[in-house]
Amino acid sequence: MSRFDSVLMVDWSGGHDRGATPKKDAIWTCLARAGHAEAPVYHRNRQVAEAAVTQILRAELDAGRRTLVGFDLCFAYPVPFAETLTGNPDPLDLWDWFEARVTDTPTANNRFALAGEINARFPGTGPFWANGRPGHDVEHLPRTKAGYGGHGIPEQRATDLACGGFSPFQLAGAGAVGGQVIMGFPTLARLRRTFGDALAVWPFEQPTRPITLVETYFSLLPASNLPDHAVKDAAQVALYAMRFSALSKGDWDILLDHPADAEGRVLGADHVGLLEPSAQIPQAPPLRNDCFAMPQGAHWTPVDEALAHLRAELSPVVGTETLPLSQATGRILARPVTATRSHPPHPNSAVDGYALAGPLPEGAHSLPLAPGRAAAGVPFDGTVPPGHALRILTGANIPAGTDTVVLQEDVAATDTHIALNGPLKRGANARRAGEDMVAGSPVLPGGRRLTPADLATLAACGTATVTVHSPLRVGVLSTGDELRDPGTPATDGEIFDANRPMLLDDVARWGHIPVDLGRAPDDRETLRAILSDAATKCDAILTSGGASAGDEDHVSALLSDTGSFALWRIAVKPGRPLALGLWDETPVFGLPGNPVAAQVCALIFARPALARLAGADWSAPQAFTVPAAFTKSKKPGRREYLRARLTDGAAEVFASEGSGRVSGLSWATGLVELPDHACDVVPGTLVRYLPFASFLA
Repeated sequence: MSRFDSVLMVDWSGGHDRGATPKKDAIWTCLARAGHAEAPVYHRNRQVAEAAVTQILRAELDAGRRTLVGFDLCFAYPVPFAETLTGNPDPLDLWDWFEARVTDTPTANNRFALAGEINARFPGTGPFWANGRPGHDVEHLPRTKAGYGGHGIPEQRATDLACGGFSPFQLAGAGAVGGQVIMGFPTLARLRRTFGDALAVWPFEQPTRPITLVETYFSLLPASNLPDHAVKDAAQVALYAMRFSALSKGDWDILLDHPADAEGRVLGADHVGLLEPSAQIPQAPPLRNDCFAMPQGAHWTPVDEALAHLRAELSPVVGTETLPLSQATGRILARPVTATRSHPPHPNSAVDGYALAGPLPEGAHSLPLAPGRAAAGVPFDGTVPPGHALRILTGANIPAGTDTVVLQEDVAATDTHIALNGPLKRGANARRAGEDMVAGSPVLPGGRRLTPADLATLAACGTATVTVHSPLRVGVLSTGDELRDPGTPATDGEIFDANRPMLLDDVARWGHIPVDLGRAPDDRETLRAILSDAATKCDAILTSGGASAGDEDHVSALLSDTGSFALWRIAVKPGRPLALGLWDETPVFGLPGNPVAAQVCALIFARPALARLAGADWSAPQAFTVPAAFTKSKKPGRREYLRARLTDGAAEVFASEGSGRVSGLSWATGLVELPDHACDVVPGTLVRYLPFASFLA
């Protein structure tokens, strides 16, 4: 999910009307959503462009879409320009000041004259310079920088210096952007006035309103990134609209995390890497209402077909955040990670010994020792002379002039020489730079749940922070009038709720955040209220009970009302139909009420589905082929899962296949999976065993 639904990029201009034919050095705009840009639009002058931008923003506002608008012009001047000129340091008030004084038509404007009037208010020469009107001198506005200075204003802001931008005071010549700033402030002021409280200006105001104005710079990315277009300006607005609209909420949290200051900020200047295509994650749209719909005419759905459907249709529903490695264990990478630097960064020694230039032929050798030594973290500062050796310790950089290390146990050493027997291959006992990881090469893929070993790998290649998916919040709800909490009174017609504690622990073991939604009675309106509340605090919901098509199966009935309901008749034992649907855009998995069936369906279907929703790759449990220690004649038509455990390397199964025997889940250490077709199992028959441990995160 992104912080903004739409991104509008505006390439501004301070010049006159450019004519009806699209051309360069003119105003272009481009609107994009979720990484997909519309065709760039040419605007012949500022009046046409301002009207178009206003119309777009009204439409986005009416549609309920949050919109970011990026203008490629400075939103402020270097401090203390505003306060010196007006007595007020507020850069937004300065927009109004300019709007009151700028005159602008398609064929004429007063930007040069106004710059001269402003210069007259400052000591020295400047701050504006470069009169671009040929044959027409402007009082107080020099044509060149000769004698420039003494006005007390820095020529560039900190953000301009950081991203290689130009001076907002230069009005003509190569790199001049001063004119578009003067001619842009009035438009920005009018947009603020038109949209009022619906509009914020970052970083001067918090970007929490439906429309956010930001300052952009269309040279943050290399020109090689630009899409094909006859006009560079058009390609630029398309590129930056696409890249900014593809950012995740976590990326936006990083980009917008900057305190308000009087000079403003170029959006993205501190985090250009987030705009690179390799760093961006395509924004998945909300799950479709028909994401759970099976093909028409399907009666009994095979397990593999059901799993393939879930794998194809589900996508991440959580945002992203950036964490230090110390807080990232168990989290799911939101994007691939590349090595920040090579590991090892420099050739180094794998042993304690002596560094020399190899190879050495067979026979006895005596080499003089160069003074000094190389140790890990304390490299040898110099070059080892030809034919010499140098003392070196494990992990030390291989000194210049050497490429080989002889193990200290293989030499006889004095204070001045070493003696050894060849042959010795070039590169022996030396680790090559980057032999483990090369800077810029892939290290870990997106969708991977980070392990302690992964953290070591990332740290070794210099990665300090990673972008991960936010944890998936999974609600667990039991349904049925007959249920009671353990420890409370229960009649003979009531049972204790075994599913909720089991499923809550499953969710936690799978690496998600469990949310206890309690129990719901067999009352449709009460269940409706519980689901609606759950959808506000959960990313997915597991229910048990009420998932069939009977009179008291209220989960199925309510999901059916949403139009997103699917009742899957899966050819699996134990298990009943799975009720799947969306409630307020939150996926709901309706599991059977029987604890054994609920657990089997949770392990086989809900676990990989929730992993996809959490941003992880689809993962099948690790299985082993083992001999059976039981006898069974299986009929065709359904895949069966038997509670099992290994004894002396063979799989024995629980004494009863009845799904009401909850204790069999505790007895078992895994499941035996029998195929869809008929089969006869006798002791020694090879069967597929899935240990419960393979279902963990």
